Amino acid sequence: MKKALILQGGWDGHEPQLTSKRFAGLLEKHGYACTISDTLDVLGDLDRLMDLDLIVACWTMGEIDHRYVQNVCKAVGAGVGLAGCHGGMCDSFRQDTEWQFITGGQWVSHPGGDGIEYTVNIRHGSSPIVEGLEDFPVCSEHYYLHIDPAVEVLATTRFPVVPYYHISNKPVDMPVAWTKFWGNGRVFYTSLGHHDDVFDKSPSAQVLMERGMVWAGEGKQYAVEHGLTTERFENTAKMY
Repeated sequence: MKKALILQGGWDGHEPQLTSKRFAGLLEKHGYACTISDTLDVLGDLDRLMDLDLIVACWTMGEIDHRYVQNVCKAVGAGVGLAGCHGGMCDSFRQDTEWQFITGGQWVSHPGGDGIEYTVNIRHGSSPIVEGLEDFPVCSEHYYLHIDPAVEVLATTRFPVVPYYHISNKPVDMPVAWTKFWGNGRVFYTSLGHHDDVFDKSPSAQVLMERGMVWAGEGKQYAVEHGLTTERFENTAKMY
């Protein structure tokens, strides 16, 4: 049985308890044993992290001991998957740039706040994760993020929708969902999920999250089966 650790906490407005419960239920359908932790101290045990197949982040606007991030770096680098949504992964720890490097992006704004109607545009052919999905509407926060150019974009949304200072620039297609690699590990993110009920109101958002978590969680088995090590990633030079 595969093992997943779900981190729930931080700002309550993102309903981490509800999203964690939902994500655990989705993973259990795929044969995962899920542990939900409401403390980041669990990240202090590197051996425990190395024993996982997947880490799911549901923790917004928190503070973290950088040693914990370094453990996540090593575990994901070795093949453990990392997945999350909305501010629960890409606004988890604003002060930690290594976390942002691992995840592939950082929230900077949601012009207009909650209740913005916008369209998620699927990038067909980008990944099996979006196979069979079509563009779909969402009514929620419209996330503007700073993005790692290395990510593989699976879905986008057009800005601007709400007037603000950024409209002096050209319209842009902002990534909504992406994948990337960190060492041997797979990383998946979607900006959808401000409130738990977004996944009910826009069912394709839940399909994205479910498929993304499963994809990320398959990376460790792939690394083991192909004899992948972390040797080529290791470097003692100063990074941060």
